[in-house]
Amino acid sequence: MARQAIVQGETPDEDKKRDAALRPRFLREVIGQHSVKQRLEILIRASKKLQEPLSHMLFDGPPGLGKTTFATVLPNELGTTIQMTSGPALTKPADMLPFLTNVTEGSILFIDEIHRMPRVVEEFIYPAMEDFRIDIVLGEGINARTLSMPLKRFTMIGATTRSGMLSSPMRDRFKIHEHLDYYTVEELAQIVTINSRKLNTDITPDAALEIAGRSRGTPRIANSRLWWARSYSASECDGKIDLATA
Repeated sequence: MARQAIVQGETPDEDKKRDAALRPRFLREVIGQHSVKQRLEILIRASKKLQEPLSHMLFDGPPGLGKTTFATVLPNELGTTIQMTSGPALTKPADMLPFLTNVTEGSILFIDEIHRMPRVVEEFIYPAMEDFRIDIVLGEGINARTLSMPLKRFTMIGATTRSGMLSSPMRDRFKIHEHLDYYTVEELAQIVTINSRKLNTDITPDAALEIAGRSRGTPRIANSRLWWARSYSASECDGKIDLATA
């Protein structure tokens, strides 16, 4: 008789939903990265006044510092939509077609781990980034012809943990480059406190600092520590996270 799973762990989709529940929705809710926030606020105000899409931008930095978070708050600030994919998922130019043909005026296309995108896909999207068009080759040999398809003006946002692996032509097509740095303990403690309120969990200031101090300057790790402290407190204590529980 074939074995059947009786107890199943959290699926990747559920994990993403849990992570998304703690993400800020607007730029004013983002803690830390002050210089990045200031520049983005300028770009957002300019985009609204000029009625133009944001320039293509590239976020780089270690994992868990908020590259995806910044990408997801921008459409909320601009009142537009976002499509999300990742470099490893784009193995051939045809994989980009659904995303590029579905962009709307001023919308955002976010590509995570963009340094892992194949060179042939990079070259395919150059015209899309520069001239808002894509060139599709129909047929083969002497009967082949190129169809140029116009696109709506959109913003491409790339995120990478290894910007040095991006080719120079690809990197140069992003007009805005933003590097994310590690967070201070105080900033992480503030993030932990805010997210504990989202989880309807009481946490003392010293407990928030304790969790923050063990999170290696990374909000993603701080959130994982918070989830574990919350689960432990609910199971073994009274549901409140104090210093001893943390």
